[in-house]
Amino acid sequence: MRRAHGLAALPRPVAVALGGGGVLGAAHVGVGYALEQRGFVPDLIVGTSVGALTGAIAAAHPDRAAPWLNEVWTNLRRRDVFPFGYLSSQRSAIFNDRGLRRLIAQAELPARIEELPIPFTAVAMDLVTGAEIRLDHGDLESALLASAAIPGALPPVIRAGRTLVDGGVIAYVPVRAAEAAGAASVVVLSTGPASWPVTPTLPRRRPGAIASRAANLQVHHQIELDLHDVARRIPTVVLPTGIDTWPAPWDFSHSQRLIGTASVTAASFLDQLQITGPGLYRADDTTVAAPTTVRS
Repeated sequence: MRRAHGLAALPRPVAVALGGGGVLGAAHVGVGYALEQRGFVPDLIVGTSVGALTGAIAAAHPDRAAPWLNEVWTNLRRRDVFPFGYLSSQRSAIFNDRGLRRLIAQAELPARIEELPIPFTAVAMDLVTGAEIRLDHGDLESALLASAAIPGALPPVIRAGRTLVDGGVIAYVPVRAAEAAGAASVVVLSTGPASWPVTPTLPRRRPGAIASRAANLQVHHQIELDLHDVARRIPTVVLPTGIDTWPAPWDFSHSQRLIGTASVTAASFLDQLQITGPGLYRADDTTVAAPTTVRS
């Protein structure tokens, strides 16, 4: 089969799928720089959790999203999103969502999802049924708050009679939602250690380390199942970040490092990318490597 080069070879419509991860979403900004520098504009955008906020901004400002987001992330502090000492008055969450609402208000977004220049979907989970809920029309603010409502940390969102929480619980990397939205190919911006191949290791025998390791494995397996399933039908490109040391999801002091590293690594990967048809295209590890195609 003839090999076609780069993003231009992807079948249209092309979706960008942005995963979750709190401050780890700063890597989205670096990857976004690499995409913008190559003139790439997606046909639709799907986001989970922090990826929903990043994705909505990209959908609203497709020609200048990366510089705007760079400014946001490099000036963001933990207290802006997770205000320790200012706990929620609600019994359903530790923190209130005032900081997140403020971020959304500053992003110059339209009131409704369908008013965005690029079609957009935010992914959340129904807390009653466990169903994946794809929010592609209606009020944009409530959709973003729902998609980012970390269970227990931020309050659930009531929308259309449903109680919604963070979409990362069920779709950390929303490639299935991207395909369901009509994508003929998908470019994946995932984040965090759970997005990369598991390194065999035994965590320290402490409750926190064991719980963290188990949670990462659970998310990793969900991501892999979703990626391989979708890649059997359409080209699925996972852009690397080159980051091998990740901060805690609430530690915003590393944003500039995450942005810079991801920008350089994703750019190198994109310049080598060749598409041959349906399959999973990604670097073998966190370092820059030639794209590989994996078929289930």
